[in-house]
Amino acid sequence: MSSRVSDLLSGLAPSATLAVDAKAKALKAAGQPVIGYGAGEPDFPTPVHIVEAAVKACYDPVNYKYTPTAGLAELREAIVAKSMRDTGLVVTPSQVLVTNGGKHAVATAFMTSLNPGDEVLIPAPYWTTYPEAVYLAGAIPVAVMTSEAHGFRVSVDELERARTAKTKLLVFVSPSNPSGAVVRPDDVAAIGRWAAEHDIWVLCDEIYEHLIYGDAKSVSMPVVTPELGDRWIVVNGVAKTYAMTGWRVGWMIGAPDVMGAAVNYQSQTTSNISNISQRAAVAALNGDLSAVYEMRVAFDRRRQTMTSMLNAIDGISCAEPEGAFYCFPNVRGLLGRSIGGRVSATTTELAETLLETIQIAVVPGEAFGTPGYFRLSYALSDGDLVEGLERLAGLVAAG
Repeated sequence: MSSRVSDLLSGLAPSATLAVDAKAKALKAAGQPVIGYGAGEPDFPTPVHIVEAAVKACYDPVNYKYTPTAGLAELREAIVAKSMRDTGLVVTPSQVLVTNGGKHAVATAFMTSLNPGDEVLIPAPYWTTYPEAVYLAGAIPVAVMTSEAHGFRVSVDELERARTAKTKLLVFVSPSNPSGAVVRPDDVAAIGRWAAEHDIWVLCDEIYEHLIYGDAKSVSMPVVTPELGDRWIVVNGVAKTYAMTGWRVGWMIGAPDVMGAAVNYQSQTTSNISNISQRAAVAALNGDLSAVYEMRVAFDRRRQTMTSMLNAIDGISCAEPEGAFYCFPNVRGLLGRSIGGRVSATTTELAETLLETIQIAVVPGEAFGTPGYFRLSYALSDGDLVEGLERLAGLVAAG
């Protein structure tokens, strides 16, 4: 008897981060004092002027109809202007496709550019969606292991060791989810030149571009590496910068032939994105970056607090992240010893212990291709952040 579910989707892993977040919210709704470090979304409200633009749009009948598949002309123009303003990337509106969030942009980019059997290099630790979206496109995800000693920043040597004749595309993310690593501008350019030399396409996920701290600097690979020509795709969105995760607006930018195929694909899948969300995104991109500056101050404070508290716990070590809003501590020192009266062999087992004993939700490193680590988001209130880590410290000390 054949399976009721397709072989393709039977082989697809669920989103680990969304699963952790959903379980934490369910427990909290049931009255348990759960503190969730799993969600990858700012805990700030969407700025008022953006919400007001959406409210106004709700009363305009023009927004009750379909928009062009590629997105509202005003939004595509705003994305062009934003790209030039923030990174120096020069594109035209015809090179922009508005998508249902950044995740949809990533999936569409893979569907557009990959063929069955193509290999895609994905530096690890990686966002959980990348390998699964590559799999859905019929291609082969190839994890490229980076080292904690080098801040999880991928190097040309590591990429070269993983390259084969089937390598079609490199996924490049800086700042990184989950590690918070920011690749130095000179190294970004060197990686771009390596890709150009070997005719490898690059998918540049720039969703965390504005969430950087200290002396770190985020640059766009197509800008610093003109040698790439047009063999690149940039994906981005309003989710992280403007605290708009629920509005579901992202975009994909690329060469005209690639974008033509991407628009055609979207026309047969999701058609267009919500008009109201698109109008809100126009207001976000045409406004200033004051909202992200305010969030970044809070995130900067929290990342230092979280890093310090994690490093004070016996068995945990954590480098201070330079970007995004996650810490990615090494917790191998907690494995194989009694924690909460249990002995865990993996970080997945340890994460289950923490949720069940002290009600804190973290995402285990296995989800990011790097066992022995946790991802903890510091996009939560200062009070919850401290309380949850105090619970963890107390549990570890008690054994």
